[in-house]
Amino acid sequence: MNSSVETQVVRLAQCLQSKNLRVATAESCTGGGVASAMTDLAGSSAWFECGFVTYSNEAKMQHLSVSAEILTTYGAVSEATVIAMVKGAVANSRADVAVAVSGVAGPGGGSADKPVGTVWFAWGSATEQQASCMHFAGDRASVREQSVLVAISNLNSWLDE
Repeated sequence: MNSSVETQVVRLAQCLQSKNLRVATAESCTGGGVASAMTDLAGSSAWFECGFVTYSNEAKMQHLSVSAEILTTYGAVSEATVIAMVKGAVANSRADVAVAVSGVAGPGGGSADKPVGTVWFAWGSATEQQASCMHFAGDRASVREQSVLVAISNLNSWLDE
Protein backbone atom coordinates (compact mmCIF):
# COMPACT_ATOMS: atom_id res chain seq x y z
CA MET A 1 0.00 0.00 0.00
CA ASN A 2 1.42 3.38 -0.89
CA SER A 3 1.95 5.90 1.91
CA SER A 4 -0.77 8.28 0.70
CA VAL A 5 -3.35 5.50 0.77
CA GLU A 6 -2.10 4.30 4.14
CA THR A 7 -2.39 7.82 5.57
CA GLN A 8 -5.98 8.09 4.31
CA VAL A 9 -6.90 4.67 5.72
CA VAL A 10 -5.52 5.55 9.16
CA ARG A 11 -7.50 8.80 9.07
CA LEU A 12 -10.63 6.89 8.02
CA ALA A 13 -10.20 4.33 10.80
CA GLN A 14 -9.89 7.04 13.43
CA CYS A 15 -12.93 8.91 12.12
CA LEU A 16 -15.17 5.84 11.82
CA GLN A 17 -14.23 4.60 15.28
CA SER A 18 -14.79 8.03 16.85
CA LYS A 19 -18.28 8.12 15.32
CA ASN A 20 -18.97 4.42 16.00
CA LEU A 21 -19.62 3.75 12.28
CA ARG A 22 -18.95 0.77 10.05
CA VAL A 23 -18.09 1.01 6.34
CA ALA A 24 -18.78 -1.11 3.28
CA THR A 25 -17.25 -0.82 -0.16
CA ALA A 26 -18.99 -1.29 -3.52
CA GLU A 27 -16.41 -1.65 -6.26
CA SER A 28 -16.23 -2.33 -9.94
CA CYS A 29 -13.06 -1.16 -11.73
CA THR A 30 -10.93 -1.30 -8.56
CA GLY A 31 -11.73 -4.99 -8.13
CA GLY A 32 -11.65 -4.92 -4.34
CA GLY A 33 -8.67 -2.59 -4.09
CA VAL A 34 -10.47 -0.18 -1.77
CA ALA A 35 -11.52 -2.97 0.59
CA SER A 36 -8.02 -4.43 0.44
CA ALA A 37 -6.44 -1.08 1.33
CA MET A 38 -8.83 -0.66 4.25
CA THR A 39 -8.29 -4.14 5.62
CA ASP A 40 -4.51 -3.89 5.27
CA LEU A 41 -4.70 -1.82 8.47
CA ALA A 42 -4.51 -3.94 11.61
CA GLY A 43 -7.66 -3.58 13.69
CA SER A 44 -9.88 -2.86 10.69
CA SER A 45 -12.43 -5.38 11.96
CA ALA A 46 -13.53 -2.68 14.41
CA TRP A 47 -14.89 -0.50 11.59
CA PHE A 48 -14.84 -2.39 8.26
CA GLU A 49 -18.03 -4.34 7.56
CA CYS A 50 -17.71 -5.83 4.06
CA GLY A 51 -16.82 -5.27 0.44
CA PHE A 52 -18.88 -5.93 -2.67
CA VAL A 53 -16.95 -6.42 -5.91
CA THR A 54 -19.65 -6.12 -8.55
CA TYR A 55 -17.86 -6.08 -11.88
CA SER A 56 -20.82 -7.03 -14.07
CA ASN A 57 -24.12 -5.21 -14.38
CA GLU A 58 -25.84 -8.40 -13.24
CA ALA A 59 -23.79 -8.41 -10.04
CA LYS A 60 -24.63 -4.75 -9.41
CA MET A 61 -28.32 -5.61 -9.74
CA GLN A 62 -28.19 -8.83 -7.67
CA HIS A 63 -25.92 -7.78 -4.80
CA LEU A 64 -26.41 -4.00 -4.62
CA SER A 65 -29.99 -3.64 -5.88
CA VAL A 66 -28.95 -1.28 -8.70
CA SER A 67 -31.94 -1.13 -11.03
CA ALA A 68 -31.75 -2.33 -14.62
CA GLU A 69 -33.31 1.01 -15.58
CA ILE A 70 -30.37 2.96 -14.11
CA LEU A 71 -27.84 0.73 -15.84
CA THR A 72 -29.66 0.89 -19.18
CA THR A 73 -30.28 4.63 -19.04
CA TYR A 74 -26.97 5.88 -17.62
CA GLY A 75 -24.55 2.95 -17.90
CA ALA A 76 -22.37 1.31 -15.27
CA VAL A 77 -19.93 4.23 -15.27
CA SER A 78 -22.26 7.01 -14.13
CA GLU A 79 -23.28 9.14 -11.19
CA ALA A 80 -26.65 7.39 -10.92
CA THR A 81 -25.02 3.97 -10.77
CA VAL A 82 -22.43 4.77 -8.08
CA ILE A 83 -25.07 6.47 -5.92
CA ALA A 84 -27.26 3.38 -6.25
CA MET A 85 -24.22 1.24 -5.37
CA VAL A 86 -23.70 3.21 -2.13
CA LYS A 87 -27.37 2.85 -1.19
CA GLY A 88 -27.26 -0.86 -2.02
CA ALA A 89 -24.08 -1.50 -0.05
CA VAL A 90 -25.60 0.07 3.06
CA ALA A 91 -28.99 -1.63 2.56
CA ASN A 92 -27.44 -5.06 1.98
CA SER A 93 -25.02 -5.01 4.91
CA ARG A 94 -24.71 -3.81 8.50
CA ALA A 95 -22.60 -0.84 7.38
CA ASP A 96 -23.59 2.73 8.24
CA VAL A 97 -21.67 4.31 5.37
CA ALA A 98 -20.28 3.14 2.05
CA VAL A 99 -18.03 4.17 -0.80
CA ALA A 100 -18.55 3.10 -4.42
CA VAL A 101 -16.30 3.13 -7.49
CA SER A 102 -17.13 2.39 -11.14
CA GLY A 103 -14.97 3.34 -14.08
CA VAL A 104 -13.03 2.48 -17.18
CA ALA A 105 -9.57 1.35 -16.08
CA GLY A 106 -8.45 0.35 -19.56
CA PRO A 107 -6.65 -0.33 -21.70
CA GLY A 108 -9.87 -1.00 -23.66
CA GLY A 109 -13.52 -0.37 -22.91
CA GLY A 110 -13.52 3.39 -23.30
CA SER A 111 -15.83 5.41 -25.51
CA ALA A 112 -16.05 8.99 -26.74
CA ASP A 113 -18.19 10.05 -23.78
CA LYS A 114 -16.46 7.77 -21.24
CA PRO A 115 -12.80 7.46 -22.26
CA VAL A 116 -10.31 5.19 -20.50
CA GLY A 117 -9.49 6.76 -17.14
CA THR A 118 -13.06 7.95 -16.45
CA VAL A 119 -14.04 6.93 -12.91
CA TRP A 120 -17.17 7.77 -10.95
CA PHE A 121 -17.13 7.78 -7.15
CA ALA A 122 -19.91 8.00 -4.58
CA TRP A 123 -19.93 7.93 -0.81
CA GLY A 124 -22.49 8.38 1.89
CA SER A 125 -25.16 6.73 4.00
CA ALA A 126 -28.66 5.39 3.39
CA THR A 127 -30.05 8.92 3.48
CA GLU A 128 -27.28 11.11 2.04
CA GLN A 129 -24.95 10.48 -0.89
CA GLN A 130 -22.46 12.55 -2.85
CA ALA A 131 -20.68 11.73 -6.09
CA SER A 132 -17.86 12.98 -8.29
CA CYS A 133 -16.15 12.03 -11.52
CA MET A 134 -12.41 11.98 -12.19
CA HIS A 135 -10.40 11.45 -15.36
CA PHE A 136 -7.09 9.75 -14.68
CA ALA A 137 -4.09 9.37 -16.95
CA GLY A 138 -1.89 6.31 -16.99
CA ASP A 139 -2.17 2.59 -17.52
CA ARG A 140 -4.73 0.24 -15.95
CA ALA A 141 -2.75 -0.25 -12.74
CA SER A 142 -2.26 3.49 -12.35
CA VAL A 143 -5.95 4.29 -12.90
CA ARG A 144 -6.93 1.67 -10.32
CA GLU A 145 -4.33 2.87 -7.80
CA GLN A 146 -5.40 6.51 -8.18
CA SER A 147 -9.04 5.44 -7.83
CA VAL A 148 -8.40 3.68 -4.51
CA LEU A 149 -6.80 6.83 -3.08
CA VAL A 150 -9.56 9.15 -4.31
CA ALA A 151 -12.33 6.83 -3.06
CA ILE A 152 -10.96 6.78 0.49
CA SER A 153 -10.07 10.50 0.44
CA ASN A 154 -13.61 11.44 -0.68
CA LEU A 155 -15.17 9.36 2.09
CA ASN A 156 -12.84 10.99 4.63
CA SER A 157 -13.71 14.51 3.47
CA TRP A 158 -17.43 13.77 3.69
CA LEU A 159 -17.13 12.26 7.18
CA ASP A 160 -15.18 15.32 8.32
CA GLU A 161 -17.97 17.72 7.28
